[in-house]
Amino acid sequence: MSTPASRAPLRLGLAGLGTVGIGVVKIVQEHADLIAARAGRPVVITAVSARDRTKNRDADLSGYAWETDPVALAHREDVDVFIEVMGGHEGAARDATEAAIATGKDVVSANKALLAHHGQALALAAEAAGRVIRFEAAVAGGIPVIKALTEGLAGNKMRRVMGVMNGSCNYILTRMQSENLPYEAVFEEARQLGYLEADPNLDVGGIDAGHKLALLASIAFGTKVSFGAVELEGIGSVSIDDIRLAEDMGYRIKLLGVAQMTGRGLEQRMTPCLVPSASPLGQLQGGTNMVVLEGDSVGQIVLRGPGAGMGPTASAVMGDVIDLARGTRLPTFGQPAATLAEPMAAKSATPASYYLRMTLLDKPGALAKIATCLGEAGVSIDQMRQYGHEGANAPVLIVTHKASRDDIDHAIGRFAATGVLVGAPVALRIEEV
Repeated sequence: MSTPASRAPLRLGLAGLGTVGIGVVKIVQEHADLIAARAGRPVVITAVSARDRTKNRDADLSGYAWETDPVALAHREDVDVFIEVMGGHEGAARDATEAAIATGKDVVSANKALLAHHGQALALAAEAAGRVIRFEAAVAGGIPVIKALTEGLAGNKMRRVMGVMNGSCNYILTRMQSENLPYEAVFEEARQLGYLEADPNLDVGGIDAGHKLALLASIAFGTKVSFGAVELEGIGSVSIDDIRLAEDMGYRIKLLGVAQMTGRGLEQRMTPCLVPSASPLGQLQGGTNMVVLEGDSVGQIVLRGPGAGMGPTASAVMGDVIDLARGTRLPTFGQPAATLAEPMAAKSATPASYYLRMTLLDKPGALAKIATCLGEAGVSIDQMRQYGHEGANAPVLIVTHKASRDDIDHAIGRFAATGVLVGAPVALRIEEV
């Protein structure tokens, strides 16, 4: 039986020396013997790529060849596995990944945007070349959710995938709730702490989390990645009033991703939702992520852990690297890319209860007119509360019985004609978890 030292090393080319890239360097350097024992062979970095070689990165990079162009790194003959942790769905990241596949290298990526936009084409190219793309680090940081879907739950017909997949948004919402602070104040605090992307809308607009949901949906339901079909709504419109009122009704607000296959097609939505305060999702605090997987045989599985950061994300990268070192080779999205179905998009087809918050003129019959609009749209009321008056106005909160989003939108469209509505109403889905 061969020992790890007797087998040829697996040689890594690392493109990107930011937080995650340096995390990978540190794991390879600090755990070399442990990795070799678990992988059955040594794993070494032979070359790296970044634009600025003079930058202090708090790691010893002197033993590695250096390429300023990641495409040149992808072409090196002393690289077996190309690790892409640069980010971005076009330009250097895409070019280098395509070059790596074309030159016969396996790819490990932390780039959810690249795969959400180009995953099908990249998977087809990799499988045609006999190569593998692994991307555990692209979804939910250190949580092994890709491995759970492609391996542990492979015998299940998946019913639903949902979760909190952006730690920055969860930090903002839970801090608003715990400290009774408005969105604008916590957003600025998160920005100052470095919790937000250079373009904050990637986080608070739901785009980053939407990329992750699209990837999970592809694996769970055997469909081509369809990020363009994800319903996206960020957290910018969630007010401190919504946080308080939802809590008063026994709920908390989360930016929640949900994907499920229905009779009308594949639903994918990344939107603010209400979840029960006592549920695992409702109890989730700070920057932690949580993914809930529901299969027909296993039932519900809850995975919770750090969704970003140097250690957790680099840990996920190295999990994929070690699988490749062991000889584990799976199709990119759990089944051959050519067999993935073209999904039919279904927009919020599954009925749900909704939280409606509005302000009405304080005059007789105002509430009755709103109730009439709901009834005429086929929406029945489960709970209704009227809060203290604000001058001549009266804040009202309604929780509906299950209804389609189309019926809710139809009712809201009729509210304006009543003449009793002050400002725009807020409508948030209540998700059963």
